[in-house]
Amino acid sequence: MNIALLGYGKMGKTIEKMALQKGHTIVAKIDNEDNWKRLESEVKQADVAIEFSTPQIVVKNIFRCFDLNIPIVVGTTGWNEQKDEVFSYCKHHQKTLFYASNFSIGVNLFFELNKLLAQMMKNYLDYKVHIEETHHLQKLDKPSGTAISLAEDLMPHYPLEISNITSIREGEVFGIHQIRYESAEDTIEIKHEAKSREGFAKGAVCAAEWLIGKTGIYTMSDMLKTNQIDPSFRSG
Repeated sequence: MNIALLGYGKMGKTIEKMALQKGHTIVAKIDNEDNWKRLESEVKQADVAIEFSTPQIVVKNIFRCFDLNIPIVVGTTGWNEQKDEVFSYCKHHQKTLFYASNFSIGVNLFFELNKLLAQMMKNYLDYKVHIEETHHLQKLDKPSGTAISLAEDLMPHYPLEISNITSIREGEVFGIHQIRYESAEDTIEIKHEAKSREGFAKGAVCAAEWLIGKTGIYTMSDMLKTNQIDPSFRSG
């Protein structure tokens, strides 16, 4: 499979390593506008693009792939205000987009645990819920896309404002997310902590493999429920 990498920072380099280990070819590495000008012909050779850039340029990269009719896997977060526009265009023009706020299988299991706990806690009003997320200093969006997804899953059961999420930026933390229910008597907490970037990269490459031949908008939930992914991904 030919892959174009849109965004060649730490995540892009980790995805490149993972993709090469699985026998894929990186046909282009795009990290700025000059790269686009020089390498657009190489991008056109891609079977799929994997996008981990910045909130400022992600939407432009998505539409460029739509124009080139290249399926795109997007892991960049921080563009919520433009999602409706992007999704509407994708559906109307029959393009292909795979979006996830987090590509880690552990985090996606954590999402399901968060929903289950919220359903259990919704009638116990003595407990106040809080989300805290911690990431490395280079992460630009705050709160993280994962934290926003966790909050959105809580909202049908528990009142929570996105502005109430605590976001911490320090050191080289790969990602810690905590959901805490606290009363005067006790605390209930669930937590996910990423140990490296490899889990995110593995999920993004598997999503790219899974996306080939499809049209429409997809998420990690769509991929995981089909069970049609590399066994090495399921085993971690």
